[in-house]
Amino acid sequence: MRWQRRLAVLSLCISILAACSPGSPGPGEGLLDEGAAERMEAQYDPPWRHWQPGGRVAKHDQDTDMSAPPAAAGVVLALHGFNDYSNAFQDFAAYCSERGIAVHAYDQRGFGANQHRGYWPGMDRLTADLHNAVARLRRIYGDTPIYVLGESMGGAVAIVAATDGRPLDVEGVILSAPAVWGGEHMNLFYRLTLWFASTFAPGWALTSSGLDIQPSDNIEMLRAFSADPLVIKATRTSSIAGLVALMDRALASAPKLDKDLLLLVGEKDEIVPAGAFEDFRDRLQTENATEISYPDGYHMLLRDLQRSAVFEDIVAWIGDPSDRGELALLKGENRP
Repeated sequence: MRWQRRLAVLSLCISILAACSPGSPGPGEGLLDEGAAERMEAQYDPPWRHWQPGGRVAKHDQDTDMSAPPAAAGVVLALHGFNDYSNAFQDFAAYCSERGIAVHAYDQRGFGANQHRGYWPGMDRLTADLHNAVARLRRIYGDTPIYVLGESMGGAVAIVAATDGRPLDVEGVILSAPAVWGGEHMNLFYRLTLWFASTFAPGWALTSSGLDIQPSDNIEMLRAFSADPLVIKATRTSSIAGLVALMDRALASAPKLDKDLLLLVGEKDEIVPAGAFEDFRDRLQTENATEISYPDGYHMLLRDLQRSAVFEDIVAWIGDPSDRGELALLKGENRP
């Protein structure tokens, strides 16, 4: 049926929103029964990945001594996208490790190796987890500069956490193709269909099978991504609704974002419409924002074939704040 295909298209766009999808709960927020929600809260100890300067890599379930990490020029806390998990940052983290920057990433609730994977945990839990993770790293690293890097959905989580009234103790926020497809940028038909499906069939799972949307030009990576058992392949409509609410909040919160900001956008992004990025940028009030646009970049900028250019720009932005004005002049011009 035509409406089923349209919802499937919406599902695909949201499901690969990073790699691949306010205040009060809306459709998709109350996904678990009360007992399951309590268990999610009590048992949550996210799987972490740690990449330290010098090439040291460790997982949370290994013997990882974080009490005295190697000295680092900076620290990046990376948030993955919808249906993805912390493994998304392995190439970026290896690049940073060689340059003295530590990278940490965790599987956000509902994703990766967490229990209740595939169920939307709610916006408040996602942002609270980010606040807690930043506080943990601050205790470990002291005055070393810490930056939050959010990819797609992770970017939306970072935006909301940085503007929710609780101090986010970081030196800056890096947004790679942030999921800001909210407000009037989403077709009304999609919204009504999604509301109906998430209300009356919240467990209905959709896949991207048969739909022609390209999230990256790195075909080898996409094949590995599709075969990875920790990547969610079928997306519940209730989870899509939860993500849409998060994107709405992220877009609406743009004027309150007062952190130093690096915004990375691929001009070939087929997931988040260009108009949504432009609206988000126009709503920003901070004077400390740097935007870089990549003519050959897709949605998955950190894993595209030209990812080394993105890595270089992020490290340059972190490394010397005095050069950010010059870096900003490059946006959209002569990018690899």
